Parts: sequence; structure tokens; C-alpha cells
Amino acid sequence: MNALSRHELEHPDGRRVLVYGALADGAGLGPGADTQLGEIHRRLDALTGEWIIVTPQRNVRPNDPEPVDDKERACPICPGGIELPFAYEAAVFENRFPSLLAEPPLPPVVAGETASAGGRCEVVVYTSRHGVSFGALTPNELGRLLAIWTDRSRELWADDRHEFVLAFENRGTDAGATLSHPHGQIYAFDHLPPIAKKKLAAHRVHREREGGCLGCAVAAEDTRTVVDNESFAVAVPFAPRWPYEVAVRARRHGLGRLADLAPAEQVDLICALRDVALRYNAFFGEETPYLMTAQEAPRGEPDWHLAFEFFPLRRSRTATKIRASVETATGVFLNDVLPEVAATRLAEIELSAPAVAAEHLFSVESVGLEVVS
Repeated sequence: MNALSRHELEHPDGRRVLVYGALADGAGLGPGADTQLGEIHRRLDALTGEWIIVTPQRNVRPNDPEPVDDKERACPICPGGIELPFAYEAAVFENRFPSLLAEPPLPPVVAGETASAGGRCEVVVYTSRHGVSFGALTPNELGRLLAIWTDRSRELWADDRHEFVLAFENRGTDAGATLSHPHGQIYAFDHLPPIAKKKLAAHRVHREREGGCLGCAVAAEDTRTVVDNESFAVAVPFAPRWPYEVAVRARRHGLGRLADLAPAEQVDLICALRDVALRYNAFFGEETPYLMTAQEAPRGEPDWHLAFEFFPLRRSRTATKIRASVETATGVFLNDVLPEVAATRLAEIELSAPAVAAEHLFSVESVGLEVVS
């Protein structure tokens, strides 16, 4: 397995920057952030019992192709941009426009229940190459990205303040991405989000009632196969909320987090994720906008199998899937495509992509904190 060095830098505003791979000679960081983070907090919806995160400062995030101000380049995460003003291979940095903070401010005193918004928000820059998509990453870039996800996941889960860690990608402007440079994010929450809480409860109820593992049962039942894979069930779920939704679910019991992946499973996961992204592009005839999330096991849940979930924002080549009035007001999703039909259509697509093998895998080695000017 290839060694991947991790260099830790620090912005003048205190935000961490992790550079994976070679660190350019003379690398330095630009000005810090001034985004009025003191307004971040949570508010409780008394009618549903759910917490809402209020983050007004995110409205000033940079968008393609306009810079935030004259001092910033159009893409702040390209080499030379305000976030990464040097050559790099891949990088992670704490979000300048976060929804959660490691040291959150006290919530405002208003007529309702509020709470601090604790956690972390990191940006994961897949490659220095601008304008490529996840599916177009090289085998080496994909292997490196998986090592970075695993490295960040392991560290964030090790912090007892974090109850849930979610790596994800919003692909395309329709999915909420403000930058076209290939990147994703990782959120670490100081509380268990509502859907994760429901899934956790379902795993425990199944264990109590059936005496077995719900993760194993779901992986075995995922027969609407999109592509064959030894380590993962790659299939349209039985009850998908989105047309052409695909889950990449670990078959092996005990594979609950990224850090649990064996080398062969790492290769299989990379192939499966790339395959799904490329099938969407081929089927919809475009760089398809989608949401991709990594669902890792919460603490104390051995029956939760690692899964990546894809939610494409299309229901056909010409129609966008919108979460409309009924779905938003009631929480009841309406799926426009029969799951078995969706699986067949995606499975019929023929793909050609460079092979991924063990030689493309990486293991992160920390170099430590480096002082730059």
C-alpha cells in the first residue's frame, strides 16, 4: 500500500489545513476568515421536536465564477486560490462558512428553545484539477480520496463530542454545490441527526424482535442489482425516496465504518462508487447532479453496515426530481419510477473505465504541524 503524507498547516484565523501528498516548497496560507460565526446556533421546532441549524453567514459563500471580493480568485480551492494558495495533490480544510463549530458560541436568548451548534465542518478537495467530476478521477486519485475520507473519519469519530460523522458530496449546482471544482465535505455532529436516530432505532428493534442483524438482512435483500460487487450490494433500495436512488451497502458484518475496510474491500468500494456516478452520467446524458452520503455506524451499533447512498436529482433525461409540497409538508416521498425498472435501466448500461487495483490504495502518514508564513 502506498504511503500518503499528511502535512498540517494553520490559517491565521486558526482553521486547520491538511495537505495530502507533497507540500510545495514555500507553501503559505492567505488571509483568515471574517464571517461573523457568532450567529450560528440551533433552534427547536416545538411542533416536530426536531432541531434546525441557523447559519446566516453561509449566504456569502463564493459561487462560480464570481469571487467574494477582488482579492479572491474565481475558484478559491484551485492552486493559488485563497484557501490553497500553493500547488497540492489533495487537501482538507475547515470550512470558512461552517454550519457547526468545535467551540460554538452561546445561542441567542430569544422566545424559544435554542442550543449551541457544536461539531466540525470540513471541505475535502479531491484533486487540484479543476472541472473534473468524481467519476472522472484517476484510479490513484480515487484511492487517495478513500484514504483521506478514512483518515478524517477516524479522527472525527475519536472525538467523544461527536455523535455522528457524515462524509458527503453535493454534485452540481442543482444539488447545492457553489463550486465546480471536485470536492465534498465532512460534517461531525454533536448530536444524532433525526434520520440517523430513526435508523439506529430500527436496527435495535430488529435485533430485539428477530434476533438478527438488520444490516445483514438489508444487504441480502438488496436484489435490485445495478452492478455485481463481491464486497458491496450495489442496488436500488426496496423503498427508495428518489427515482434512481442507489445504495452501496457493505455485505460483511462488522464493516460499519470506513476504518474497518480491508484492502480488497477498499478496491471494491472505489469501483462501486465510480460505477454508480458514471452510470448516472451515461443514463441521463449529462454530468448528473446528485447527493452522495457515507453512512457510518454510530457508537455502540454493531449491526449498522457501512453504506454510501446516492440521490440523483433527475427522474428522467428531461425532468428534475423536486421535493415538492406533499413531500416537504408531510415527509411522505413520492417516487416516480418503479424501483425494479430503475435498477434494470441502470444495470443495462455498458461502461468502460480504467481498472482499480491494490496498487492504487494509500495509507495516511501524518507529518505533523508545520509552520508556514
